[in-house]
Amino acid sequence: MIPGTFLVVDDEKTQRETLRKVLESWGHTVQEASNGSKALEMVKGNPIDVIMTDLRMPGMTGLELLKAVKDTRPDVDVVVMTAYGSVEKAVEAMQVGAVDFVTKPVDLDQLEMVLRRTMDRKRLVRENKSLRRRLEVSVRGFRLLGDSEAMRDVLTKAARAAETDATVLVQGDSGTGKELLAHSIHDLSPRAEGPFVVVNCAALPESLVESELFGHVKGAFTGADRDRPGRVNQAEGGTLFLDEIGDLSLMVQVKLLRFLQDRQYTPVGSDRVHQASVRVVTATHRNLEKRISEGEFREDLFFRLNVIKLELPPLSARREDIPQLAAHFLVKYAKRYERPVRSFSNEAMAALMGYNYRGNVRELENIVEQVVVMTTGEVVHRDDLPGQVNSPDMKNQPGVLAASQVNGDLPALMDNLEKRIIMETLAQFDGNQSSAARHLGLTESGLRYKLAKWKSE
Repeated sequence: MIPGTFLVVDDEKTQRETLRKVLESWGHTVQEASNGSKALEMVKGNPIDVIMTDLRMPGMTGLELLKAVKDTRPDVDVVVMTAYGSVEKAVEAMQVGAVDFVTKPVDLDQLEMVLRRTMDRKRLVRENKSLRRRLEVSVRGFRLLGDSEAMRDVLTKAARAAETDATVLVQGDSGTGKELLAHSIHDLSPRAEGPFVVVNCAALPESLVESELFGHVKGAFTGADRDRPGRVNQAEGGTLFLDEIGDLSLMVQVKLLRFLQDRQYTPVGSDRVHQASVRVVTATHRNLEKRISEGEFREDLFFRLNVIKLELPPLSARREDIPQLAAHFLVKYAKRYERPVRSFSNEAMAALMGYNYRGNVRELENIVEQVVVMTTGEVVHRDDLPGQVNSPDMKNQPGVLAASQVNGDLPALMDNLEKRIIMETLAQFDGNQSSAARHLGLTESGLRYKLAKWKSE
């Protein structure tokens, strides 16, 4: 039988204790309540799978408890217990929402059959919810947008990683969407019903990082006037996302390494060891291998974090995604600010695709937001773009096209232009892909993808 958490409700103490011992012997966790009112309070504040309640009790009856539970916690199953000869009451309870009933005195074989059926049903309900959620996510797609080969490769690997509890390290420049990718992994994982807790390691003072992660007890330090759970505790059953992990001090790195080894931690000022059930995803824009060589990052911690490594390409390595991203942001902010703008002109889109986004997708989003606020018509024209994109000097840049060059086939034209620029850059660096990639603002893997694609065409 699948183990679960049960609440036994009966005004007869002997009956409650007998049932508790039987259920515990079958591997369940059991709580007790002597009346319906106490049971209702316990259900509100505790994770309960199944309530087993007597129907005839002083005060709140089992039937009244059943109705109240279905109003407040419809996910909790209720099995009613009734004296032999009062089966009609059990039938009435099932019409109200009870999943099954047993008669008193309780026959253990019958009880085991009923509870096995109940727990199997709960498992099926949970699996169906999980399947529906996964279907919704797969239809909705990742929180990141992009159909480029580089993005498809990252998202495919992320989807595989999401099926497990393996630790994931996401690397990429600022603004590429590392947190969105981490959240997508959570959405696709078996832990999706649990919390997704974010810790920005770079934004916390070194003295507070350990307390923020693992919590502290009252009196642990000046100002600790009460016990405070940490982010690890808040992420229980879900995903803990540690952003900018490369900025952690060496002292905190040691603490984190111990936690990753066995998922055990000790709040600051306490000697009590806690066991956590969390999935860890980390991210950084820093080169951790370089930080290791400089003595700023522990190699053993890097190995713990680098179980699954996902590298998000910069926007310059996936310019073909810019139209889709820009259109998405246009709709988003037009709705938010109630603006009439609906689309980009070919000239404006060419300028957006040719611009060098040092802030990656975040900068593109910021530019589109500015455009939506300032544009008065339905179409964004080249002159509506902000200064850095629309400056006269940009017209002479190799990445920017004139409207007369587009002629209705912008994607193909941009692909040819990108190919020409990359090939010229490779020639400039005597075919050295690493140097060419750095010069272009691409990752080496992103450059190799493009070269392989063009070779197969």
